[in-house]
Amino acid sequence: MQFVQGLPKGVFAGQTRVHHEKALPASTPELAGFNLALHVQDDPQRVQQHRMALLDEFSVHAVKKITWMTQTHSTICRTVNAEMPFDAPEGDGLVTQTAGHALMMMTADCLPVVLGNADGTEVANLHAGWRGLAGGIIENTIETMQSQPSWAWLGAAICQDNFEIGEEVKLAFCAKYPELDCAFKAGMQDGKFYADLYAIARYILALHGVQTVLGGDQCSFEQPDDYFSYRRKSNTGRMATFVFMA
Repeated sequence: MQFVQGLPKGVFAGQTRVHHEKALPASTPELAGFNLALHVQDDPQRVQQHRMALLDEFSVHAVKKITWMTQTHSTICRTVNAEMPFDAPEGDGLVTQTAGHALMMMTADCLPVVLGNADGTEVANLHAGWRGLAGGIIENTIETMQSQPSWAWLGAAICQDNFEIGEEVKLAFCAKYPELDCAFKAGMQDGKFYADLYAIARYILALHGVQTVLGGDQCSFEQPDDYFSYRRKSNTGRMATFVFMA
């Protein structure tokens, strides 16, 4: 397991890859690899075994709880501490102040964003597709936190050159933040643009006082050996981005 460097002491974050030594054989070639999503027609028992393998890896850092979400491209953020919901809560953001509680987000092109405070006493994890970003998932997550986040880490997402969108998507951002016009470049067809999710996230984070932003230098679409990509192949698995305090 490879962890992000440069985080406060006792805080661990990272993202799983397609290849993992404990990945089980898949029933179809499209789902080969360390898939962690239950909603992609994979064998549920296989997925749960992958999730348990992750929890086992985290346990050396005294992680005893792990929370997954039913992600809906929303702006819903929830705080999870002592409680452990039986069903995966619906939403796209998680916050905790509890050590030993891992927060999980699944992606396959959308942008995972991890946040934390300087003291290493509070962390958050959120899933930001363009709908969530435009709607305010970053803003809502920061508002849900009890302390001001001082750092963020951006996991692998689809890069600008491969993320073509319609004009309505650009307008959704620029109507809210006109300065984000520079995060879009013209596409090959009229009314089409290429969107830079990393640049959009960095702008919103800076606007809300997050000065240190790590990561943001991978492309899930261009790196098939490392990451699942929905735009590359719609029937595919999902990576998991994680964060916890030991």
